[in-house]
Amino acid sequence: MARILTGIQSSGRPHLGNILGAIKPAIELSKNPQNESFFFIADLHSLTTLKNGAERGEYVRAIAATWLAFGFDYKKNVFWRQSRVQEHTELNWYLNCFTPFPMLANATSFKDKSEKLSDVNAGLFTYPVLQAADILLYNANIIPVGKDQKQHLEMSKDIANRFNILAGEDILVLPEPKIDERIMTIPGLDGQKMSKSYHNYIDIFLPENELKKVTKKILSDSKQLEEPKDPDNDITFQLYSLVAKEADVETMRRNYLNGGYGYGHAKQALFECFMEVFAEPRRIFNYYMENTEELESILVEGEAKAREIAQETIGKVRKVLGFSS
Repeated sequence: MARILTGIQSSGRPHLGNILGAIKPAIELSKNPQNESFFFIADLHSLTTLKNGAERGEYVRAIAATWLAFGFDYKKNVFWRQSRVQEHTELNWYLNCFTPFPMLANATSFKDKSEKLSDVNAGLFTYPVLQAADILLYNANIIPVGKDQKQHLEMSKDIANRFNILAGEDILVLPEPKIDERIMTIPGLDGQKMSKSYHNYIDIFLPENELKKVTKKILSDSKQLEEPKDPDNDITFQLYSLVAKEADVETMRRNYLNGGYGYGHAKQALFECFMEVFAEPRRIFNYYMENTEELESILVEGEAKAREIAQETIGKVRKVLGFSS
């Protein structure tokens, strides 16, 4: 049986790109009876950029509600908040002491911001080590990641291997990345990769009127209503093709090519598709956001299961390092 682990930062509410690119694929993996899934909310990681505790708490609830809204079975798997299992930070410190400076200096998470070092805190610099601790604590075999995270997974393997050499035995399991080459970059409102950093994302859990307004903000060219349009280079069509039924996508493609079909029509069709396809997830999401005590009990239940496994791993690590007999 393969143990799969994935986490999502609590630095904002999940958007359409998160859902299509990470959450739904991970949930599909979890439905395979040959897999054992460990899904966590990386609220410690979010502290590198988000300092407001009230906001973080709201985002944690939104992320948890999103996983449940899309059908993650928390009873058959393990679902928890990173910060509520203190072994994450303990293992993080131990692994920090096995991680060479040049490795962290070459990490993309640091290099992308290294031109302005005043904006780089120590947490951001050692981000890959905490990520390694998250993975190695649970003996995870497979880590679903995007291409941009492949380097961090390789670092986790290198750190684990360094520790195992010292220990003289394979205490930490070396993880393998699972990169789905079929997953395309989900375009945002401006055509760049959908990202909270770019402020170009679509939150499909917004109230109906707000979601409609956001959908109307998708950039399009200046072609007139009667002119034929290129569907393959239009953001609205690209998003529609990711969520709509195949027959409906083909209908919209013909409308674009034939002319007499405006971008306003396409955006309205996309909005209606959002409301239809995500009707049930929206209902479940809103239920959990309104019933926070029930949501909390689900997370606490998962944290007890996660803690049991984490304590077993940390016990072995402490013994090797001489911190316990």
